[in-house]
Parts: sequence; structure tokens; C-alpha cells
Amino acid sequence: MLHSMTGFARESVETGTGTLTWEIRAVNHRYLDVQFKVPEELRPKEQLFRQQASAVLGRGKVECSLYFRRAVHQENELQVDKGLVELIGHRISELTSKLPNVAAVNPIEILRWPGVVLQTEIDTEPLFEHATALLQKTLDAIETMRANEGDRIAEMLETRCRDIEAISASVRSRMPEVLAATRSKQKERIEKLEVEADPARLEVELALIAQKIDVDEELDRLDSHLVEIRDTLKDDNPVGRRLDFLMQELNREANTLGAKSADAETTKAAVDLKVLIEQMREQIQNVE
Repeated sequence: MLHSMTGFARESVETGTGTLTWEIRAVNHRYLDVQFKVPEELRPKEQLFRQQASAVLGRGKVECSLYFRRAVHQENELQVDKGLVELIGHRISELTSKLPNVAAVNPIEILRWPGVVLQTEIDTEPLFEHATALLQKTLDAIETMRANEGDRIAEMLETRCRDIEAISASVRSRMPEVLAATRSKQKERIEKLEVEADPARLEVELALIAQKIDVDEELDRLDSHLVEIRDTLKDDNPVGRRLDFLMQELNREANTLGAKSADAETTKAAVDLKVLIEQMREQIQNVE
């Protein structure tokens, strides 16, 4: 089953001390790159969160943000560092005596001073347990989204594989006709030269020309790569890099087919193949 590398999930939970919310955003990346943004209260637990996320995610650039909003009754318990307030007051008085024209200080501004308002200490262990459970729920949500997107990509890849098979079969069925037309054309050119050709030497030359334009080997490898792609799509492990490699191999065969082309139809088939392969490659860039 394919998994896309892109996705978004958001989950919240109410606790006795406030509301926890996890947001996870994932985009394409060559490797797994997980970034965390957590409240100061849970900063020491970041490594544990990282291990939890890495156990689920395979590839992608992932941003995990945890938000914590204290409960109303917690916010109402406003405690002030009186010692710090007195010290700030003394310093303001000193400055006011030297700068009498300075406007009076608004007490609200003092409350905004770092450390003046004391936050009620919270027992972080229960909070951590809630955050861990909620993170797992959010990871499950984003994995479901990535799996659904992966199913859509797999369906598109299968459709393109069938289109490539049809083109390959068409080129293969026409090859006897193409070889016969090339052989006839070469004989006509020799006849127009009005020279007597050695029949044995002529057959050798015609055989060499037929060998140069024969694309059975390329078509066989093309079909083989399609079988490998379908087998890879059934793998439950991350397969994005392997699929990307197979796209390179498909493209190589399409290029060779175009280089060996002896008629306009085969050239068009090679171009059509490259278009389909590029469409597949663009989607595979999103696959984990």
C-alpha cells in the first residue's frame, strides 16, 4: 500500500489543567525530517515525542506543533512576585526623580514585565500522558489521510501502466510491418543506383539494419519494469525511492525506443511513453 508524504491532521483534548492541541503538517522530503514546537512545560519531553513520531512516519518533512491553553480557573489564579514589583517600583521612582517630565507608568505595563506574573505550577506528568495519547491519535489521523492519498496515487499509476502496456503491445505488433517496410525501402534505394549488388552481401546489410531498428529487447524490458512496479505497489514498506528508480529505467527504454525508431508511428509511441512516465514520476515524488 502506498502512502503519500503530504498530509495534515489536528486533534484536541480537554484536561483538568487546560486544552491540548496537536497539529501535524507533512510535505515532500527526501528523508524523514521531523520538527517539533512544544510548550515550555513539556520541552523536556520533546525527544520522547520525536521517537513516537519517527516510529510511525517513514519519509517527509513533518512539522509537529503542540499548543496548550490553560483552563479558565488556572488563569484566574493570578500570582505576582511582590519582591520583583517592589524592586521595579524603586527603580521607577529613581528615574522619575531624575526625569520629572516622564509620564506615570501604567501598572498594567509592570504586569507585563517578565517574571512579575507567576504562573501556577502544573504537574507535567499527567499533562505529558495526555499529550502522548493525543499525539498518537493525531499521527493515526495523518497516516489515514496519507494512506488515502496513496491509494489515489496507486490507482493513477496502475492506469498509466495499462496505457504503457497498450503502447508497447501496439509497437510490438507493428514491428514485422516496420521491418518489412525498411527492407523494401533499402532495396528500392539500391535499385535506383542501377548497380549490381552481391545478394549475399545485401542480405547481410539488410540483416544489420533490421537488428539496429529491432526494439523487442526494449519492449521486453519495458514490460518487465511494469511487472516490477505492480509488485512494488503491493509492498507495505516505503517504496517511493524504488518507484523513482523504476521511472528512470522506464524512461531509459522509451529513449532507446525513440532512438531506434524507423517510422513516425514508433517515434510517436516513444513520445507518448515519455509523457506517461513523466506523469507517473511527478506523482511518485509524493510517495513515502
